[in-house]
Amino acid sequence: MTRRKKTRSLADKVQIRTGRRKDYKKWRHENPDQVASSTRYTQKKRQQRKLQAARKLARQEEGQSIAIHPEQGSDPGSSEP
Repeated sequence: MTRRKKTRSLADKVQIRTGRRKDYKKWRHENPDQVASSTRYTQKKRQQRKLQAARKLARQEEGQSIAIHPEQGSDPGSSEP
């Protein structure tokens, strides 16, 4: 007897007519209200997004700032004297 692989996949938990992947995809498309991500997965993803945003902010603050739009008074080509 072979052992079943441990998985957190939703596909193995759903009992439908056949165990084929195509059938599961069809069922999932027809029943979106019965398919939901696990709380563990959503919490993990939320935490990853927070970390990613924090890293992005740190990179932005660490980088050197350049004057894309310099002050109006210091622009030699401006039409105002």
